[in-house]
Amino acid sequence: MRPLREWSLEARRRICGVFTDIDDTLTRDGEIEPAALDALASLQAAGVTVIAITGRPLGWSEPFARRWPVAAIVPENGAMAVLPDGSRRYLQPQAERARNAERLREVAARILREVPGATLARDSAGRETDIAIDHSEFSHLSPEAIEQVVALMRSEGMQATVSSIHVNGWFGDHDKWRGACWVARGLLGADLAAEVDRWAYVGDSTNDQLMFRHFPHSIGVANIARFLPQLEHRPHYVTEGERGAGFAEVARALLEARSKRAS
Repeated sequence: MRPLREWSLEARRRICGVFTDIDDTLTRDGEIEPAALDALASLQAAGVTVIAITGRPLGWSEPFARRWPVAAIVPENGAMAVLPDGSRRYLQPQAERARNAERLREVAARILREVPGATLARDSAGRETDIAIDHSEFSHLSPEAIEQVVALMRSEGMQATVSSIHVNGWFGDHDKWRGACWVARGLLGADLAAEVDRWAYVGDSTNDQLMFRHFPHSIGVANIARFLPQLEHRPHYVTEGERGAGFAEVARALLEARSKRAS
């Protein structure tokens, strides 16, 4: 990883939008940091599209989609999108979501039976397409227990990923990258895969590494340091500040490039 200051001015000038994780990228202890909120507003005012993509559930994301200056929030690792007017768009058809719901409940029950100390995330009531096991938000699971949860989910045919706070599992072929491509096409008419050099991604943990792999302009906020030994794909750049302060550094770098282009 290279310091963010080495991100070239020419590359920054080309950026038209930002995808960003939420937990521990924009937030601290579940609350958005003022520096991150100000940065979102500044990017929006400058015409830079920002879409937040997260493992958090639909119910948790809806109020923030209305209040934060973002184009959309994509919850549950790419399964859906919530727009600022409160409307929803789903990747899977309703019949498929209904079929998966019972399977999700069965897997969740098995995890709680078989993994000592495992608890459902407190935001589980707002989830429609996945399950989340808390490992660091309000409960603590050892690395071994986290690995057991992931292995159990995958043995049931689920996709599984580990964020800074939860282990998420779901049925379907979607993930953060596919969700980002789907939303960019549906909301903006953009072919993200073809235009990815015009977008940046900001994240902080292991469940961001798929995005780090796909985005040439990928940035980790400084608190990603605790996950580095577990990352197969690392971000290309890293900020000096942690969490919201790190995201604000990214925003300043983009806005600086735009001001120099204008002058």
